[in-house]
Amino acid sequence: MPHSQPTTKPTNPNFSSGPCAKRPGYDVKQLDLSTLGRSHRSNIGKEALQKAILDTATILGLPEGYRVGIVPASDTGAMEMIMWSILGPRPVDVCYWESFGQGWFADITKQLKLDNVNEIKADYGVLPDLSKVNSANDCIFTWNGTTSGVKVENGDFISDDREGLTICDATSAVFAMQMPWEKLDVTTFSWQKVLGGEGGHGIIILSPRAVARLESHTPSWPMPKIFRLTAGGKLIEGIFKGATINTPSMLCVADYQDALNWITSIGGVEASIQKSQDNLEVLSSFVAQNDWISFLAEKKSTRSNTSVCLSVDLNSEQLKQFIKLLSDNSVAFDIGAYKDAPSGLRIWCGSTVEKSDLEALMPWLTWAYLSVTA
Repeated sequence: MPHSQPTTKPTNPNFSSGPCAKRPGYDVKQLDLSTLGRSHRSNIGKEALQKAILDTATILGLPEGYRVGIVPASDTGAMEMIMWSILGPRPVDVCYWESFGQGWFADITKQLKLDNVNEIKADYGVLPDLSKVNSANDCIFTWNGTTSGVKVENGDFISDDREGLTICDATSAVFAMQMPWEKLDVTTFSWQKVLGGEGGHGIIILSPRAVARLESHTPSWPMPKIFRLTAGGKLIEGIFKGATINTPSMLCVADYQDALNWITSIGGVEASIQKSQDNLEVLSSFVAQNDWISFLAEKKSTRSNTSVCLSVDLNSEQLKQFIKLLSDNSVAFDIGAYKDAPSGLRIWCGSTVEKSDLEALMPWLTWAYLSVTA
């Protein structure tokens, strides 16, 4: 090899952007498994689900009247459920700058077949012109573009006097970025992102304005049972009190509760956000010192501090070798860019990743680059 191999490896080489690294010190044997083998409708099952819901609201500091529900099929299930349930009465502004947001646009135009839809888009690496959002319209956007590494800077583009609803896919942002909850009418996320939980379940957070829409609007299309949030024109309150639509994995619920307990133990969501920002700084320093690697996000204030996307001065074959070298040496797993995104790297920097592991990884990036370009 043309460059000496580093001697220190990350303790945890899992830098995947979903499912993400488990929290530091995680041990499945530490989970409270008293609910396993019990009905989710039993007292012990409902209590566990309700505790996860209440702890989520408390830790995130949700405003009075906001509801938290556990729903099927991860963040995708939560987003599809709300789009099918709530859209239709108003025109829709769809803002996207990466593949998942583009997918929501495709669903709205090709599946729901809504006519009055405004496409507000940008290429990977930049945000679209969010000033084009019309406060009279419903607005759908991702807070953090998981596949582009570009996040919104803040919620200033959302009017406090809006007539429409804001629907935010925040799956790689919640617990890692400041969320202006009063500006968000529907927020969705999944456990397997920032908290390093297990997949298969989504969280949906509703403001009172979103509840009012659900109770006043009846979609013109058929609604599968798995999507129904109302019955007889009223919100199904049980969903937001632990009576899930279908059977959840109580093992996954126990795992989620463990992650919530950990967030509390480190100082709450503020500490979780700071930990993620400190992780980003490790990569920022490295990029500043090496001209062969750069952020895909062109503007510093829009750089994601969770799904950090990087461009590397390598051709496609060299990039494959680069990623394989790191994987073969067990220093970084699953860090290739998303399949629909520009080629490069995507390194997760959420709070379940230790800063020391990122610091240990940086010399390996240099070694791999020098190795494949020799």
